[in-house]
Amino acid sequence: MKFFPATPDRWQHLERLFESRGGPKHCWCMVFRPMSSADRRAGAPAKKQALAQSIAANTPVGILAYEANEPVAWCSIAPLETYTNLRTRSYVSDGSDTENVWSIACFYIRSAYRRQGMTTQLINAAINYAKANDARVVEAYPVDYDSPSYSYMGRIGTFERLGFQEVGMAGTRRHIMRLQM
Repeated sequence: MKFFPATPDRWQHLERLFESRGGPKHCWCMVFRPMSSADRRAGAPAKKQALAQSIAANTPVGILAYEANEPVAWCSIAPLETYTNLRTRSYVSDGSDTENVWSIACFYIRSAYRRQGMTTQLINAAINYAKANDARVVEAYPVDYDSPSYSYMGRIGTFERLGFQEVGMAGTRRHIMRLQM
């Protein structure tokens, strides 16, 4: 498996992955990214355009996993300040803990590659990508195994096995977990 950042020259690969059967073509990984209310209401085409514009501007948005030359998985990993609403009021912060923090917000893995350790591989690749971009912390927001929602953000046990430590909650289901570099 090889991993590469989502860059303008890889847009068509990301587009193919997201528009594949079961892909996240409804959200385009924009749930936690800034968008106007009007664009959110406009639906998938506006979200796709917003993600394409971010990538065209060379804004970090995530990484793609490839088998041979085919994109098979995605991990949203980017600087925390490029997201909105990842943390909620239930997490108390004075703001000093956000400098050089990169956040893992979601995953998409084609069904043929699930239950094979792909999430762990994506997290490790995301950590390496963040580290190469001077991150001092990688933060994630996984849920418990029995959570009825947010499973696309990963499961808490996977992050614990990789050395992430829980530092708080984002709402009632999402754990805020951090890995210091």
